[in-house]
Amino acid sequence: MLSFILLALLAHAISIKCQNPLQQKLNIIILAGQSNMAVRGGVANDTSTGIPTWDGVVPPQCQPNPSIFRLSADLAWVRAREPIHVDIDAGKTNGIGPGMSFANAVLTKDPNFGLVGLVPCAIGGTNISEWQKGEFLYEQLVKRAQRALQSGGVYRAMLWYQGESDTINQEDAELYKGRLKRFFNDLRSDLHAPMLPIFQVALASGKGPYIEEVREGQLKIGLPNVKCVDAKGLPLEPDGLHLTTPAQVKLGDMLADAFLRFIPNPLRSNDAPTNFSSFVPYFLIMAQIFRCLWMIITFR
Repeated sequence: MLSFILLALLAHAISIKCQNPLQQKLNIIILAGQSNMAVRGGVANDTSTGIPTWDGVVPPQCQPNPSIFRLSADLAWVRAREPIHVDIDAGKTNGIGPGMSFANAVLTKDPNFGLVGLVPCAIGGTNISEWQKGEFLYEQLVKRAQRALQSGGVYRAMLWYQGESDTINQEDAELYKGRLKRFFNDLRSDLHAPMLPIFQVALASGKGPYIEEVREGQLKIGLPNVKCVDAKGLPLEPDGLHLTTPAQVKLGDMLADAFLRFIPNPLRSNDAPTNFSSFVPYFLIMAQIFRCLWMIITFR
């Protein structure tokens, strides 16, 4: 009788574990860059106050999905919902970006893809020099990506949309290609993912007159596994800088198509020794079993 009870308890505990979606491997997608990645769709200045506000409109392609998670600012996996960067680019008004439409499009076009783990890291108004190794933004990106991997995931890609701030100064624009190459190479090295697929967005707009110089650096980057998705011609908000919500949805779909055409095998696995975070559920299960066993023996 006691053996039967123990088996029943163990079966129940295992079923609880399998129902926890975060015990499955997450397909990690890093989102990095500046404001057009850090979700500005639907954001406009309030005419009465002059303060940027989000209209709150979430299109169907950006709605929450039980298979899409995001890594929060405090490094916890939570269900993803717009605005994706709400606690990352916290000093700005956030709206719609390409991340959720990308993830939903991937799952729609490949229903067997599995769970998606978005790792938002983008910060508006940043220059490529601020993403160089040793700088705060770079180190934060590496920290968040590594934590995502350790908590149970596999690197699948980085979506990168940045460069508008580098169009202001001619020297920055001319040095952009070299700085971008160095950033991509350093990141791959520090993540121990030398062939990490990177899908970068070629600029649709810029803050200064050197947009074409930066675009040339992006389109001619010349690194393996770096694919360029061109946003030129997508609709912009009245500020002439940020993509509209429909444009962000379209961009997410374009990125999903580029990703699915590439569809690499997982670049990192969870075959490494089990870490503490993955051990905790087993510990709790066994603790519950022994607690129930003690109660059965005590009250016989």
